[in-house]
Amino acid sequence: MSPLSRESETAMSAAELNARIRELWADGELPDDRRPEYEALVVEWAAAALVDVQRAA
Repeated sequence: MSPLSRESETAMSAAELNARIRELWADGELPDDRRPEYEALVVEWAAAALVDVQRAA
């Protein structure tokens, strides 16, 4: 199960996802064990950002 499965259902905004991504990099590098979480967040961020752009259009 993805570490984000529960949270995905709540549909975080692009800004919230961006904040979570930044937290993972807080020490200046991404821990190897957090890479799957990071990758899932980036995919979700891209989808949320697209929705934001579509809403603005």
